[in-house]
Amino acid sequence: MDLTPSSPPMDLTPGVVTPRRRRSPATYALLVLVLIALSVVIYKGLSSASLYFYNADEAVHHEHDLAGKTFRLQGTVLGDTVKPTSDGVDFAVAFNGVRVEAHHHGDPPELFKPGIPVVLEGHWAASFAYFDSDRILVKHSATYTAEHKDRLDEATTTTTSASTAASTATTATTAAP
Repeated sequence: MDLTPSSPPMDLTPGVVTPRRRRSPATYALLVLVLIALSVVIYKGLSSASLYFYNADEAVHHEHDLAGKTFRLQGTVLGDTVKPTSDGVDFAVAFNGVRVEAHHHGDPPELFKPGIPVVLEGHWAASFAYFDSDRILVKHSATYTAEHKDRLDEATTTTTSASTAASTATTATTAAP
């Protein structure tokens, strides 16, 4: 019986071992700092992108919880409360029978008037006596379309005529030698 191995013998001589490349601790620290900075930017972006929306009655109910926070307040502008000031306009809005005094910095939008629903962006004043607004969004309905259809038809006709004239002028300019 032959006890010699049938495969060639293994080479057991020590070879050259290449050391593993180590990254410096500064590289890991930089990576951690970048991840932290990215997380902060994402958090700030998402938290500031969401403005909470409250009706006037809800905002009054939660006024102390909302202290110092920017949010949107909805209400209908009350008649005879709109008073221009040197830096904007003072007025009052109401929702579900709750009245909120407001001061807006800057010019109000063209459609702003008593009796229309508005959404104000801003915060409670330090005294909670009024809502300090820096943006007014006017809510409007489709009643303009029903009440002033002739104006819309005229605007559409004017727009169509202007675009046709511009197209004709472009064609004439292109066709000229």
